[in-house]
Amino acid sequence: MPVAESADHNAELDQRLVAATRGIGLLASVSWPASAELEFIAAWKAGNASLPQITYPACDYAATREALDGIAGAADPAHPLGDYIRRTAESWRIATELLEAMGTSGITEHSAKLYGRPDDRVPGATLTNLDAAHHFIAIADEYNSGAPLDEIEAEIPAESLQGELQQKLDAFFGAAVVKVETDPDLIAKAAAGATRIRLRSATNFSDYDRDQLLAHEAFVHSLTALNGRAQPHLKSLARSSPRITATQEGLAVFAELMSGSIDISRMKRISLRILGIDMAIRGADFIDVFRFFMDSGQNEADSFASAQRVFRGAPVTGGAAFTKDAVYLHGLLSVHTFFRWALKNQRMALCRNLFAGKLALHDVIALEPYFDNGYIAQPRYLPPWVQHAHGLAGILAFSLFANRIRLDRVEAEDLVLGL
Repeated sequence: MPVAESADHNAELDQRLVAATRGIGLLASVSWPASAELEFIAAWKAGNASLPQITYPACDYAATREALDGIAGAADPAHPLGDYIRRTAESWRIATELLEAMGTSGITEHSAKLYGRPDDRVPGATLTNLDAAHHFIAIADEYNSGAPLDEIEAEIPAESLQGELQQKLDAFFGAAVVKVETDPDLIAKAAAGATRIRLRSATNFSDYDRDQLLAHEAFVHSLTALNGRAQPHLKSLARSSPRITATQEGLAVFAELMSGSIDISRMKRISLRILGIDMAIRGADFIDVFRFFMDSGQNEADSFASAQRVFRGAPVTGGAAFTKDAVYLHGLLSVHTFFRWALKNQRMALCRNLFAGKLALHDVIALEPYFDNGYIAQPRYLPPWVQHAHGLAGILAFSLFANRIRLDRVEAEDLVLGL
């Protein structure tokens, strides 16, 4: 097939892909109502907590799967664009199977295909996500000496933070390109789309929360969605297909790290969720996992929010889990490794390409020729820490060398004598 015809063919398949997946709202479908938290915590405080009663709508995505199968079958797996479309269509297909399994233990299998499991190996190592989680939890516990996770004071009301963030986003993206709103029905502290960031009403936020929202939600999730919308050919790059979740969330946490907005308590919270997923898969019910988060230092509201993330779409009686939160550490380690590899191999342009839309790490390598010839547009927006390329390279260069030092072989006396 001639190059021009191939490009047109893949663009047409991409349009069909966007149309076929428009009605799939995976996270929205498995989310719980805000009333579930109020009812559970009230009962918990009264000493008579019971498992939440969550119902999910019956779904039938047979027609969608038929459309996705047709798209995947028409895509050429030997062509980089065709392979991108095929991979994306297949991940959406798994998402439809997951949604049809909501409320049953079958959700774990489909979730694991999309997001992995706690016992999966981290990139470039024999360690697992669970090993990484235990590592960060141990460091956090040593640092905090058992202090509660919420020891950083949260003094910024949602309404005040809304105005502050709106001002910053207007200055970065342009007036009202991304709107900040408060939402009384939001269980998570915040959620981001292409043009809207929601904050949970009646909630106080800390300075770290504010900075993390900017680095994570605004300058990754919203930014990549807006850049994806500006793509001339691959409109699917504006949509968060399930297959890009690990890269997208890993990039967002990496952005917190590079912008100095992550703190040790957040690393512990991310890690605890992996342990919570593992507990649920092994049979722990919602109350067991909620109590685990409470015993780990989280308050009641945060413990409920963490536990419900584990049981989204899954039976609250245990033996199954929604494994999405396994991607945060795995994705962070993958993205961090990718950035260091790109520096070492003098291919830092690949790192900028990550922000051109909702892409997986595999995509920016496989589709590099289409960035070079302009078929895929360069990102219009880049986070501040990426714009400062020399500073980013400096941090990564130091990281490349420092990682060669084995701390278990270093004694305090060596450090003192070396000064």
